[in-house]
Formats: sequence, C-alpha cells, structure tokens
Amino acid sequence: MKPSRPLYEREPELDAAAKAVDDLCGGQAVGGLLVFSGEAGLGKTALLAEIRAMAADRCTIWSARGGETVTSVPFHVVRQLLQPALDQFPPDETRALFGDWYDTTAPALGLAEPRGPQPDPQGVRDGLDFVVARLASRLSHRPLLLLVDDAHWADGESLSWLASFTARLGELPLLVVQAYRPQEMAERNASYVADREAERGSDGHSAVTRVALRALTPDATAELARAALGEHADDPFCREVWAVTGGNPYEAVELVAKVQDQELAPVEESAGQLRELGASARGSGLVARLERLGTNANRFAWAAAVLGTDISQELAATLAGMSSAEAADCTARLRDARIVSGFDPLEFVHPLIATAVYRSIPPATRTAMHGRAAWAITRAGLGAAAASRHLLEVHPDDDQELVAQLREAAGQHLAVGAPEAARRCLERALEEPPRPKDRAVLLYELGCATLLSSPPTTVQHLRAALDMPGLDDGLRVDATFRLAAALAHNNQLKDAALSLAAEAARTAPGPGLMRLQAAHFMWEGMQANEDDGPARSRRLTRNADHLKGRDNSERALLTLRAFDAMLRGENAQLIVDLCERALIDGSPARGLGWTDSEWGFELPTMVGITYAFTDQLDRAESLFGEAVRAFEISGWSGAHLAFAHTLLGMVHRRRGRLAEAEGFLREGLRLADRVGSGLPVHWDAACLLIDTLVARGRTAEAREIADRYHFGPPYPSAMVLPDGPCVLGRLLLAEGRKEGAIAELEAAGAALEPRERFNGIWAPWAGDLARALAEDDPGRAAHLAARARVHAERFGTDTAIGEALRCVALFAPPQEAEQLLADAVRHLERSSSAYEHALARVDYGIAIGSHRELARAQKQAMACGAEGLAARAQSARTSIRSSE
Repeated sequence: MKPSRPLYEREPELDAAAKAVDDLCGGQAVGGLLVFSGEAGLGKTALLAEIRAMAADRCTIWSARGGETVTSVPFHVVRQLLQPALDQFPPDETRALFGDWYDTTAPALGLAEPRGPQPDPQGVRDGLDFVVARLASRLSHRPLLLLVDDAHWADGESLSWLASFTARLGELPLLVVQAYRPQEMAERNASYVADREAERGSDGHSAVTRVALRALTPDATAELARAALGEHADDPFCREVWAVTGGNPYEAVELVAKVQDQELAPVEESAGQLRELGASARGSGLVARLERLGTNANRFAWAAAVLGTDISQELAATLAGMSSAEAADCTARLRDARIVSGFDPLEFVHPLIATAVYRSIPPATRTAMHGRAAWAITRAGLGAAAASRHLLEVHPDDDQELVAQLREAAGQHLAVGAPEAARRCLERALEEPPRPKDRAVLLYELGCATLLSSPPTTVQHLRAALDMPGLDDGLRVDATFRLAAALAHNNQLKDAALSLAAEAARTAPGPGLMRLQAAHFMWEGMQANEDDGPARSRRLTRNADHLKGRDNSERALLTLRAFDAMLRGENAQLIVDLCERALIDGSPARGLGWTDSEWGFELPTMVGITYAFTDQLDRAESLFGEAVRAFEISGWSGAHLAFAHTLLGMVHRRRGRLAEAEGFLREGLRLADRVGSGLPVHWDAACLLIDTLVARGRTAEAREIADRYHFGPPYPSAMVLPDGPCVLGRLLLAEGRKEGAIAELEAAGAALEPRERFNGIWAPWAGDLARALAEDDPGRAAHLAARARVHAERFGTDTAIGEALRCVALFAPPQEAEQLLADAVRHLERSSSAYEHALARVDYGIAIGSHRELARAQKQAMACGAEGLAARAQSARTSIRSSE
C-alpha cells in the first residue's frame, strides 16, 4: 500500500531504490541486494511501500514481514514470500518447477508432506535457491522483486537462507530489498547477516547497497506537521513536535494525528500539551488509549498480539472468547483507532504498536492465552508444528499431553529441515517435565536432533539418556552408535571407541552387539594414533574373515576388515574379495546405503576408498557417483555432499585426471566452507587438493591452500585422507624445504610402522623420504626403497609395484636402473594410474636418453594435466638435443 503521506528527507534512499529497480528492469537485468537499516519508526516500512509503488508497473513483487512473536516459526518469512506465488501453479507444474528438489524443499514451504530421510538444512537452502532462481528466470519479462520488512524478526531458517542466497544475487535478474533494526538484529546474534554475508560473496558478483536511515531534521518535521495541520502551524509549535518525537517520522505522524483528533490549535500556546499527547501514541499511553476503546476491543487486541502476524479474525475471536459479530465490531474500532489495518487477515498498523500491545498483557494472562492459542490452532487442524510456538510460551505444569505435542512438533520440524526448531521444542518438553520413564527417550530424541548442528550438545544429551533407565535395548544401541558418531565429529575418536566398548560389554549377543563391535572397530581404526593397532587388526581378522555377508552386521565387519587390510597393504585380491562380500551386486545393501541412518555413510565410503587404493577405480567411481546422487536427492548438500565431491576428486587424482580432480576438490572445499570451518572434510579435501596441485607442478597454489586451511600439525585425532603428514612432506619437498620434509616424513613413518600400515600409495612416506635422503644418506635411502618394494609386492597392485620400482631405480647401477624403470612403466601402463605412469616414462626416457620416449611421456603428462612434469620432460628432450 502506498504511503498516505510523502516521505520527508528520504531522497538518497529513494534514489538508491530507483537505481536498483532501474538496473533490474534494464537491458542487462542486474539484480542485487538493497538494505535499509534504522531504528523503529524511522520509515523503513514506508520506504518499502514506496519501492513497491515505483516498481508495480515493471516488476513481479512478493513480500514478507518478520514478527516479534513468530521468530521461532521455521521458514515463516520464506513461506510468506513464496507460498502465494507457488499456490498459483497447478500441482504438476509446481513439482516440475522444483525438479529434483521437490521432496527436499516443498515440505519446508508447506507445499507437500515430508518423506524420505531427514533433510540437511543446507539442502533445503540449496533447493530454495534453485526454485527462486528458476522463478526469476521465468519472470524475466517482469523481473522479480522480493521485499522483506522487519528482517530482524525473521525466523532463523529464513535468515540463514537469505544470508546465503543474497550473496549470489548479481547472477540473477532479481532484486531483494530488506529492512531491519540493527540493534535487534545484533541482539539475535545475527551479526547483520543479511548484508554482511552478501558482501562476503566469494564470486564478487553480489551487488549490495546499504543505506542507514536517520531521524528527520527540525525543518522536515515542520514540513510534515504543516502538511497535515496547515501552513498556519507556527514555528514554536513545529519545533516542539520535533523535540517531542526526536524527529522519528512514525511518532511525528501519530502526534500530528492526535493534534487533529483533539482539534488542538497548532500554535505556540498549544505546544505545552504536545508532550502528553505524544506519550499516548506509544508505550503506556497507547495502552491507555486502547483501554478507552472498551474491554472487548482490548481483549481482541491482546488476542491479535498473541497471534502475531497474518492474524485470522476467526482465530482471534476464538482466542478472545467472543462471537464473530463481536470480533468484527472490535476490528472496526481498532481500525478506526489506527491500531490495526486490513480485514482478514489483520495486521497491526506498526510493529511498535504490536509490541506495546503484546507487552501490556499481564504475564499470567499472556501465558494462558498462548496455551489457548495452541489449543485453537490444534483444533483447527493446523498441526503440532503450527501450535508449537505458543506451547513454547506456556509455563511448565507437568502436562504430559503438552510433552507429547512438543515431541510431535519436533518430529515435524526435523522432517522439513529445521533442527533448531526441533531442539527448542524438545528442550521445552524436558522442562515440563516428562514422566521419569520417558525422560531418557526424550533426551535421546534431543541428542539426535542436534547431531548435525551441535555435536557437543548431542554428546551431552545422549550420555545423559544412557545414564538413566528408560531406553530399551535397541534404543541403547542406537544412542551409543550416535554418541560415538558425535564424539568422532567433535574430534574425540578415542572417547567414541571407549563408549562403544563399554556398551558392547553389557549388550547380549545379537545384531545390536555386532553393530556396536563394528562401530568400535571403525572408530578405533580411524584414529590417527592408537595404542595397539596390530592387535585390533588381528581381532578384526578373526571376527570377519570367515563371514559371508549374510546380513548388514556381517557386511559392516567385512567392510572394516577390507579397509584395514588396504591400509596394512595386505594382498589386494583378498581385499577386493572382502569388498565384494560386503556389497550386493556391487552396491551397498539396503540399510547400508549413503543416506541410511542406522549405520551411517562411513561404511560405503570405506568400501569406495578401499577400491580406489587397490586399483579398482571404476568401482570406486561408481560408488561415489551414487553418493553424489543420493545426497543430492535427499537434500544432504552440506558436509555430506562436500565429502562426496572430495571422494570423486580422489578417484580422479588416482586416475591421473588432475584437472578434473582439482575441480571436484575445489568444489568439495567450497561446499564445506558453507557449513563451517575445520571440519573433517576440510582436512581431507585440502590434503587431496594439495597433493593434486603438487602433481600438477603448481607448488605455490598448493602452499596457498595449505596456509588457508591451516594444513599441518597439530593434525586432527582422525586420520586424514590420504595420510596428511605424507602429503605435507611431499609439499615441503616440492618447495625445496628438504630438512622440514625429512622431519615430517620420518614422523609419518614413526606413526605408521608400529601400526603395520604399509600401503605405500595411501602413505608414500618411505619412497619420498628415500628421495629426500638420496644425496646425504644414500645407504639408508636405498634401504627404505628396498623395504617399500617388499611391501608393494606383497600388496600386489600394479600402481604400488610400479611406484616402488621407480624409487628403487634411483639407487641401482645405470643398466639395472633402466630395467627397473622399464618394469615400472610396464606395471603402471597396466594400472589406471596415468600420472604415475607418466612419471615413470619421464624417468625411463631420461635414463635411456630417448628423445622419442620423452616426447611420449611429455604428451602423457599434458593429458594428465601435469604441467610441471611435462616441462621436465621438455627440458630433458632439449638437453638430449643439445648433447647430440
């Protein structure tokens, strides 16, 4: 609605808005973010109304507004923005518009019932990005303008989406205009997310304009007063209007309206009465004015304030305990008094009025009204999630029905990707409190709800649940399994293993015990350091080698045994056989898939990694491709999808497709960066990217990644993929920092050898250390190379043998070295490791002085994307020509 009065001293703000709208509607259709900030009453809402009016003939305009009493309602602002527009599409067209994101995102907008795995909040945000981007493209003839008022009161889920989405607005024909109060935004610990996040957009495309509103000057206030009261309003009177209101436009308008209502002469003699009139427009004065409208109007206004925004007149009438006719009469009186506007739904004229009315309700009455509102919403069939914001405000009273409603609401919030809303419900249910026999289950549910967002909180709740009676055997096993996962994600792998061992000791034989044992083996083996790795490996061998893979417990143990055997460098054929027993027709069994919650995604990951390091790259790539699809379909586009891209990057690195590997690994880091910092996936993706960049000959870029992600000691308690110290040692060698490289590689060997982890492709410390020592300590270097060859031949893959032979050749007489390198080339040619094959060919070409062999090696290096290796081959060719 266009403001009824002109906007005073808002020319810079209107100019910024006009430019943004013109840019959006121009030939280039440049989108962006326009942010107005200012304290209450400075005219942010009026500015948004003016922008709506100026863009009405050229843009498609959708709007939303945050509300002080609905900040706990997940996706409240997003739904206001998108639901009315999407409701216009037929169901089949809506589904087509969402594409693969329908099952993930449509439930968050209230357009579909949730189904499938619990969505990752990042996935829901990505789905919203996709849908809004498609809508923006469809509406390019009338570009899309999104108006968000009172963003400081937007729910957390909508704020998170706005923060990430507005960072890429420069890419879309879409303008977002937001208005908020900076102090309230800061108090919500949002750090002004709306514009700050956009400013940090890494691609540099985001167009952000920020405008801070100021109070009106005395001259502008006088102009406003005379526009309403007439030119005869004298200077002392107008000056007092400014003094009473502080130049706040809302308060000035209200004060002038009161002057008109009181038929007060706008002259100096009346100025003394303005302060009392001004008080009646806000705070206690407004409350007194409301009370003068009568008991019914006052009670109806209270009901409206409790309901918050988009106020249903019927629901407000139910809450106020009055008939529809009485509610209509109250609405008319409140509208005449400039307290509410609209018909059905109703809105308060200004957020300041809503706040004043809500805070005027006696606390006990307000609490009771929230309880009645929850009852009315439930009776209307709107569901537990809709009622939950009111249930959160009710005082604890040992009400088991309320506990059940909050648990139901938490489940509904989780199903649409709002774990923080679920957490609030479950924490409030604990305060009720639940019956003693239900408390442990409630703590278990709370721990599960916070697993992705706060592993330390999950640990606290699950430990508490396990320490009290109430969990049956199945839930105890699941709670312990999830506790271990949370501890592992919190870099506490040793504690994870100890928790599993303790619960296994009290669990009867059966599938539950096998699940605990498998998880225990997994988290023990994933530690960067452990007390007796060989003993664990022997126990795992005894437990797994005879298994056929008849159920998921057996398949889990077979997976862990295969992964451990790969790290140890046991016979590769045996390892592949273990993997095949762990799968069904080459894929994870039902219940062991990428998004199955009972076992977690770690087990199929371990199968794929094992394949990748046993020269079974086709199988690894197939598994990790399934992971990407499964995570995308399920909306798991946070750390899970980042890890899947990292794993595909690892496969391409092993294949020698270095450019492709770099692309996947950088994408993995980008996705991980959206989730947080210092995550396990950051370590893995950075490690692999550093290794890939070193292979490409781009050492400076590798160092930049290492510095940016703090790659180096102290390492996390979980192992890094592949071995972190080995990769850092390789980087230091490439930088010519031999002394540091030797120290890092020797430390890697000292950690790995006692654990009998001899896979030289996973952890190539021995070969790289031999190269580093070749000049200063050739005897020790040759011994290291010879031992690495023994382990490689025991492992038996062509990649491992070829790499070991290439290293041994460094310390052999020339004629023997030529033969060793020829054998290395032959083995690596049979493998899928194109980069290592190119390395061996370059070494072989140099050893035999063959221009032709080096030309072939150079071509292969270029095909791999190894520019540094290609340059080395070219240099060697030039040297041969010179000598000829």
